[in-house]
Amino acid sequence: MRDIIQATKEYVKQKLSAEVTGHDWWHIKRVYENSILIMKETADPLQREVVELAALLHDIADWKFHDGDESIGPRVAREWLESQQVHEKVIRHVCQIVKDISFKGAGTHNSMKSIEGQIVQDADRLDALGAIGIARTFAYGGFKGRELFNPIIEPKMHKTAEEYKSQQSTTINHFFEKLLLLKDRMNTQAAKKLAIERHQYMVEFLKKFFQESQHEGSHHYKLLSYYN
Repeated sequence: MRDIIQATKEYVKQKLSAEVTGHDWWHIKRVYENSILIMKETADPLQREVVELAALLHDIADWKFHDGDESIGPRVAREWLESQQVHEKVIRHVCQIVKDISFKGAGTHNSMKSIEGQIVQDADRLDALGAIGIARTFAYGGFKGRELFNPIIEPKMHKTAEEYKSQQSTTINHFFEKLLLLKDRMNTQAAKKLAIERHQYMVEFLKKFFQESQHEGSHHYKLLSYYN
């Protein structure tokens, strides 16, 4: 299995090394390392190879870059794992994690079905928080051609995945619509602890942003009090 893990690392690195939205190889590497860290603090019995493979393949074909097609990620992951002759039971488990991992709106709750999936989902969400999360958010917003900030456009708590996918928002709104919600949606105790400091860093960044842009009286600034 170690050979398959190494081969998967090389495969993902080759596929995503030139990616510019913050979903690149270095994001994958951080999620992989966060997954290892969380595993070490998880008492539940688990399949280590499932966690490692799912962490490496979770963004191999993200629906956000494939016209909202949620089937493409699991399909590409399966094709790769089958080419490596991975056991079918492991393939099914990894592909289920890849399918379920994404955040799809404040009003949706896609619960992970296994401790392995919970670990990888937490590791992925940790990389959306803190200083790295801020940097990735602006990289993605620029790629999508989003307006940086518009005080007239208020954040929206999307009730369905379809609404979340189709809504064109601003980069600053993305913090309220997703990132500031993640701390309270972590699955594991280890990730919950790690998320606290990263979450607070984003809150302080946004406070500074609104102060410097002279929007301390805005609806956005007032919303921050709910996230402290």
